[in-house]
Amino acid sequence: MARDFYAILGVGRDASEADIKKAYRKLAVKYHPDKNPNNKEAENKFKEINEAYEVLSDADKRKKYDQFGENWNRMNEQGPPPGGGGQYQYYSNDPGGEGFHFEGDPNDIFESFFGGGGRRRSGKSKGGDYQSETTITLEEAFHGTTRLLQLNEQKLRIKLKPGTYDGLVIKLGGKGAPGVNGGPAGDLYITIHVMPHAQFRREGDNLVQPLQSDLFTAVLGGKQEVSTLTGKINITIPPGTQNGKLLRIKGKGMPVYDHPDQHGDLLLEIQVNIPENLTEQQKELFRQLQDSFNQSKTFA
Repeated sequence: MARDFYAILGVGRDASEADIKKAYRKLAVKYHPDKNPNNKEAENKFKEINEAYEVLSDADKRKKYDQFGENWNRMNEQGPPPGGGGQYQYYSNDPGGEGFHFEGDPNDIFESFFGGGGRRRSGKSKGGDYQSETTITLEEAFHGTTRLLQLNEQKLRIKLKPGTYDGLVIKLGGKGAPGVNGGPAGDLYITIHVMPHAQFRREGDNLVQPLQSDLFTAVLGGKQEVSTLTGKINITIPPGTQNGKLLRIKGKGMPVYDHPDQHGDLLLEIQVNIPENLTEQQKELFRQLQDSFNQSKTFA
């Protein structure tokens, strides 16, 4: 049964970008692995939510999804379906410089290129390039991962290094269209997309994470447990920490691409929670504290 990305996020097909983002955040918090340890069902739901958001939050992908449904992007990873009609893009590398562009079944490329009574060129030329894309999670980008892609009848395994970033393009030489008259094959270019994360926001090699702190810890300082992509750590919140302050934890960000021994930092964005529903006694204590501050200002 085909999955409905709109139903997964609980929004209508006419939902605005803001509605989709709001629904995603609510569900991502609910099903996040940190809140559902050892819960396989919640883990699968979390992945499903991220996949739906990754498509519907992108205008171009959403348009394709609305037109083709769940298999909107199947051609990019699985190759053309039986009977033709593939979605691979083909760009000619012909030295003649005519700028030929083709989208469709790779098996029809030569018919389109040479057909229609056109004169077949003599001499060798390189085959055209293919374009594809794949999506990974932030955790996969952190640790590195592999993807198995299928191009026509050929299965290709690509290895992504730790620190892989959104928009990275991987080139697989010789995996594009066959060459003309014995010329070399073209190349395959794979664009990597990294899904948004419910807990972390990536800024270059740094990770930004909101951190809830109670008023007393913010005022007096104290220890607090924090989740990172490598596990939980204890950090110290300094006394007098203001709302919105960034605490920098060195080396707990993303690995630097091609330099896995180097890491960015984790930036903790402090969000101070103000107590609610105070009793009269608690309110009185706050009034006394307020009075003591006012008196200290008077005598300063």
